[in-house]
Amino acid sequence: QVQLTESGGGLVQAGDSLRLSCAVSGLAFSTYAMGWFRQAPGKEREFVAALNWSGDGTSYADSVKGRATIFRDNAKNTVYLRMDSLKPEDTAVYYCAARPPGRMGYAKEGNYDYWGQGTQVTVSS
Repeated sequence: QVQLTESGGGLVQAGDSLRLSCAVSGLAFSTYAMGWFRQAPGKEREFVAALNWSGDGTSYADSVKGRATIFRDNAKNTVYLRMDSLKPEDTAVYYCAARPPGRMGYAKEGNYDYWGQGTQVTVSS
């Protein structure tokens, strides 16, 4: 059974930093690209960041460029998202997802086959 488990969310103040983790099991993790998406109340799920299988190619949404860093540790089957200078508008449920080998389109939800249940990030002003 494929499992993606996010952790690290919580309540923080504007300007703070946070590191989210996503532990993956039941998957050939090192061969999959990974992504982070988020969904705020009343809004559609949106792309946040993506990382290729080798960990040397990253992409970020304009809303988080300069503030977000995605990275992975294949030895731990874990992908991370570090967010700096958090803003109230970053408040959302953050999801990690896995994109199979050969699947192109890092910002498209439909290209990711496996998803975690999400971790809540709340940023207060």
